[in-house]
Amino acid sequence: MQKKLSKIMFLVLAVFLIGTTIPFNASAASLETTGAVKNEYTYEEAVFLSGTPVIFKGTSKDIKIAQKESKGKLTETYSMKLTASNGATLTRNIAYESDVVDYAVLGQKTSNGEVKKYTEKITIGAITYSLVDYQFSQGTVTDNRAASDYYSGNIISRKTYAFETGKGKNAVQNTVTIETDSRHAGYENFWGATETQITESVYSYSDGKTSHVKNRLSTSKSRVLNYEENLGSLGSFEGGYAVVSEKDVISEYTYDLSSGQKGTLDLDTEYMPTIERLIIPKFRDLTTHYAKEAIEKLYSLGIYSDSSNFFSPNTPMKRIDFTTAIGKAVDLRVFEEKKSKKTPTTSVFKDLKRSIKDYGYIESALNKGIIKGVSADYFKPDNAINRAQAATIFVRALGLENRAPDPGYLTKFTDDKQIPNYARDGIYIANELGLMIGDAAGRFNPNKPLTRAEASVVLERFLKYLEDDLKQNYRDDILFFN
Repeated sequence: MQKKLSKIMFLVLAVFLIGTTIPFNASAASLETTGAVKNEYTYEEAVFLSGTPVIFKGTSKDIKIAQKESKGKLTETYSMKLTASNGATLTRNIAYESDVVDYAVLGQKTSNGEVKKYTEKITIGAITYSLVDYQFSQGTVTDNRAASDYYSGNIISRKTYAFETGKGKNAVQNTVTIETDSRHAGYENFWGATETQITESVYSYSDGKTSHVKNRLSTSKSRVLNYEENLGSLGSFEGGYAVVSEKDVISEYTYDLSSGQKGTLDLDTEYMPTIERLIIPKFRDLTTHYAKEAIEKLYSLGIYSDSSNFFSPNTPMKRIDFTTAIGKAVDLRVFEEKKSKKTPTTSVFKDLKRSIKDYGYIESALNKGIIKGVSADYFKPDNAINRAQAATIFVRALGLENRAPDPGYLTKFTDDKQIPNYARDGIYIANELGLMIGDAAGRFNPNKPLTRAEASVVLERFLKYLEDDLKQNYRDDILFFN
């Protein structure tokens, strides 16, 4: 497992250095705590009831998983028939029900649930383990931020199986109870999703023996942006970007069993990658510019939509253009409003017309708390975005402004006194995350306008944080230190 995790760390670093990912939507992993791994076709999990690890497998025809949400209740059902290479069999039917409560004012949701149905029968050799009692409780809280949803939860359960050893007059009725304590944490955003689960189980047999099993499971989705050269040397373009979408699952069991067996067991799987080609940037004023790669990536991903062949990298970045780019980067999902008597007819700012292109991103960013006007009524869309404003917008989008120290602290920058009060938390966090740093003299220069090139570089860093840094924190850091 250590070797596999080291390999994963290398891949994450490689992606961070040479590529980026593109948007997709993902859902949280299953409530189950078996440590199972699956892809589009195959399913595997390890079972330790018999005192030796047994790996059960199935395919998509053997597994049925469904999810339904209605009137604040989320129901998940599972039905599976699995087999092992030694002829062992497993059948399982489950129904979970959770109450989902949306605290819209706080931007949070809670999900607390219980099992409504759980039947299971496992036959290993001459012994059949029949589930006679199952108790289960789970709770998850999700903090819905503009750029990412962060969630964390706990599951506790108790399973009791009955089984018989011996035959005839020598038959003995036995039981084994498995008490499980599981924790999970994850995030989901427009650019990636990772969930990691740590589960510890204690097996207590009626003869007094015990087994201990710990499982570490992580599921991650990502899309890597690769530059592909045009094979034709006389084509109208030299190359463009292609996106490779990937998903993988890794699981490690560490066990100390009643039979005296100890060891580790690894399971992992990958989904079939998919590829997608993106539009081709054709700017003529970026040939040797330091920000060329960042600008072209943002254009290919649709974050920029310039129609001109000239990007003008050294001109100031306007507040409206920067806000629109952030809105597209975090997928604020602006939908066309249906015309009705309730549809607002006035703009959220007096100096912005509702009819302008991308107005919806500005309104959505305001409603999400990502931006504010220069006053209650005016946005000043054509003013240049400065470094203090940019840092504040990044951190508000991430929902991390509360991670700054208690009020009254000083930043490490030599021009700390020039930092506006509204931007102090944003600048502190943006610097801690490596999104924005100071100059060689230790100044942050909060009031300095950002050029279009400089804004593109920090926007690219912002995307890499969403793509790579969160994945490392929610997979590698949790797996290595738990």
